[in-house]
Amino acid sequence: MEKYEKIPKGFKFYGTHVGIKKKRKDFGLIVADELCHAAAVFTKNTFCGECIPIGKENVKDGKLQAVVVTSGIANVATGKTGRANEYKIMEKLAEKLTIDQENILPSSTGVIGPQLPIKRIEEFLTQEVLELEQNYENFAHAILTTDQRIKVHSLKVGDATILGIVKGSGMIEPNMATMLAYILTDAKVDKEVIYPMLKAAADQSFNTISIDSDTSTSDTVAFLASGHYDVEQTALQAGLNQISKELALAVVKDAEGATKTMFVTVKNAQSQEQAKNAGKSIINSPLVKTALFGNDPNWGRIAMALGKTEGLLFDQNKVEIYYGKYPIFSNNKEEQQNSNNITTYIEQNDEIYLTIDLHQGTESFQVIGCDLSYDYVKINSDYST
Repeated sequence: MEKYEKIPKGFKFYGTHVGIKKKRKDFGLIVADELCHAAAVFTKNTFCGECIPIGKENVKDGKLQAVVVTSGIANVATGKTGRANEYKIMEKLAEKLTIDQENILPSSTGVIGPQLPIKRIEEFLTQEVLELEQNYENFAHAILTTDQRIKVHSLKVGDATILGIVKGSGMIEPNMATMLAYILTDAKVDKEVIYPMLKAAADQSFNTISIDSDTSTSDTVAFLASGHYDVEQTALQAGLNQISKELALAVVKDAEGATKTMFVTVKNAQSQEQAKNAGKSIINSPLVKTALFGNDPNWGRIAMALGKTEGLLFDQNKVEIYYGKYPIFSNNKEEQQNSNNITTYIEQNDEIYLTIDLHQGTESFQVIGCDLSYDYVKINSDYST
């Protein structure tokens, strides 16, 4: 971290090692001084973690006071025992923090299948004093799995502060990955509008990224407002959108094994949905991603990804494909004179901008992905061991 991010009023943090992982921090808390207006969006993966249905139920009334994260084991496919273990953790915390269990949002991230070492966790929570801190760094480290760094951003909106903390670098194709994001503000946000605000922000940020096309069993993005400052709603929405985009980009930048980030804009489509689906088809294509890793301007793979996009309407005679400012395909033929410039462009930049102009309508959408490297395979081939 080059700079210390501002902390919204009314929140404290905690992060430590309880024994889920061998050495690294694996247990994190965010605790508000008072009950907050809150909202969350969750994974659409139906094989979800045991914490997901509990979280949905607890945030249903638009209120939360705490977040607990266990990292190292995802608590997925663990049955009744896994569900009971989540409740045991929450019961201990509710007693320890003197808050209602129903106002705690649980999250678990890590390997799918194993049970949490619940006795170890319960003993820790029984014996240890939970010394909450103003500093978020221990919490931010405690929620990581294969991440290379903590990812934190903050900004001011009037008198209020918005702080966002995210983890995630693989199994990322949010569709609201092992992606967890917690956004905190000390602005006042009405309970009736907090979910629509978060959903709008997530749809133009977290739901526009993909690392490997795999929608995690554990995705959660939560937004808590402690309610200390009056802020105009439009300005607050703009700040929430900005923080969400910064966090989403930080996840892609920290993607497992990635060396390049690609920004894909599909323009002049018949609808935003078609533009988004086409962009996702491109950034999720292993052939496009491996070509990018090899500095290969293989535009044919982009054409392939467009052509397989379900429901996408276009006339290939009108389609144009650009790498940066250089066209590589137009008028239904390759612009061969630009191949060397494009190769140099890819080699010399770690952010690659692709533009696909369909000339089919007026709607555009940008999505963000990354390349696929040898290191991604290595990281994920031995992750559970």
